[in-house]
Amino acid sequence: MTTDVLWTAPVAQGPVDALVRVPGSKSLTARWMLLAAIADEPSRLTGALVSRDTRLMRDALERLGALFSVEDGALSVVPIPPPGEHPAEPIEIHCGLAGTVMRFVPMLAALHHGDVRFTGDEGALVRPMGAVLQALRAQGIEVTEHGEPDRLPFTVHGRGSLRGGRIEVDASASSQFVSNVLLTGARGEEDLELVHVGATLPSLPHIDMTLETLAQAGVTASHDVDPDGRHRWRVARGSLHLDEITVEPDLSNAGPFIAAALVTQGTIAVSDWPETTTQPGDGYRELLTRMGAEVWREEDEMLFRGDGSLHGIDADLSAVGELTPTIAALCALADSPSRLTGVAHLRGHETDRLQALAAELTKLGARTTELEDGLEIVPGPLRGTVFETYADHRMATAAAIIGLQVPDVRVVDVACTSKTLPDFVGMWLSMLHTEAPEGGTP
Repeated sequence: MTTDVLWTAPVAQGPVDALVRVPGSKSLTARWMLLAAIADEPSRLTGALVSRDTRLMRDALERLGALFSVEDGALSVVPIPPPGEHPAEPIEIHCGLAGTVMRFVPMLAALHHGDVRFTGDEGALVRPMGAVLQALRAQGIEVTEHGEPDRLPFTVHGRGSLRGGRIEVDASASSQFVSNVLLTGARGEEDLELVHVGATLPSLPHIDMTLETLAQAGVTASHDVDPDGRHRWRVARGSLHLDEITVEPDLSNAGPFIAAALVTQGTIAVSDWPETTTQPGDGYRELLTRMGAEVWREEDEMLFRGDGSLHGIDADLSAVGELTPTIAALCALADSPSRLTGVAHLRGHETDRLQALAAELTKLGARTTELEDGLEIVPGPLRGTVFETYADHRMATAAAIIGLQVPDVRVVDVACTSKTLPDFVGMWLSMLHTEAPEGGTP
C-alpha cells in the first residue's frame, strides 16, 4: 500500500455496544522476546503480539542466533547460543520504525562476538539514539556511526560480553534508554548500577514494566532515588528463567475503541483487562473518567460508557505519553478547552507527535497550540479533511476517533496501524457493525 491511499473513517450511526479483544501488548511482547533470547533455557510466550514491530524484533533476535517457532498458538523461543571464540560474520539489523528494536537490541548486540550494523526506515534515522550509544561506550563497546551523530545507522562491534558496573545515562528523551540497559543487566560480568542524570524521566511505568518482567524471569532488580535525587536502578548478574509466559493484552491499543464509547454515547467492554498492571494504558480508566466516562469492572472485563458528556481536561501525561494522541482526539471533540503537558519526549517518537497533532487537529477546525511539552486544544466546529498520519499508527487511530462524529475524515495510510494492530480497520468496522467496502479494506 502506498502512503497516498486514503481511508474514509466511518461515521458512527448510533451508540457503539461491543466487546473488544485487543492483541497482546507490544511493549511486553518486545521485552519477553528479548529476555527469552538470552534466557538459560527455551521458553514459550502465549498471547504475544504479531505485528510489524514484533516481526522486526523477531528478525533481529534470529539474526543474533535465537530460534523462534509457533507451536499450538504460542511462540517458542530457543535462546541465543554462547558466542564463539572468533568473530562471526557481520550482520545487519533493520529496525523499521520500532523503537524497541532500535533501542533495546544494540545492547544485546554487544553480547554478540562480531559486527552488527543497525539501520531503519527513513523516519527512524532522525530519532534520538545518543543515550544508547553512550551506554554502549560506557561498557567498553566500540560503536561506529555512519551518518548524523547519535542517530541510525551505526555498527556495534560486539565482543561477546558486557562489563556491567556503574553507568550514567540521560533518558530525558525516552524511558527506553533505561530499559535497554536493564534488560541485559543480568548478563554483565558485574552487577549493574544505572543512574539517570537527565532533567526529566518520561514514561516511568514502562521502566516499572521492565523491572516486573525481570522479576518474573528470576532476576534481582531494584529502583530507588539516590541522595542527590537521581533515579537509580540495580540489576544483579545471574540466571534468567522464563518457562511459560502469558502476555497481557495491549491496553494502550484499547484506547481508540474505548474512546468510541464517549464519542457515540455507547458502551465498550475490553476483555482480559488485568487487575494490576504496569501498562500505561491502565491510565485510561482515570483519564476518561475525568472526561465524562463511566468506568467499571465485570469479572475479567473493563467497561467504559459515554453518557453524552465529553469534557476537556488539564492533564500531565508525562507517565502515560503514548496515550496522548487518543486523549487529544477526544479533546478536539470535547465541550471545553484542554491542556496536555509533560510530553516533550513525544517529539522523538515515530514522528514529532506534538507538531503532527497540532497540524492535523487545526486542519480539522480545533484551534491547537503547541507548547514546549504539550498541547492546548480549543474545540471548534470540525470539518472533514485529509488527515496525515506521518507513518505513525497512533495518528491514524486518532483520526478514526474523530471520524466517528465528523464526516469525510480521510486518513492517509491507515495501514501504518499494522505496527501494533494488524487488523485495526477490521476491528473498527466490526465494533461499528459496518461491513468493509466492496473490494476490501485498505
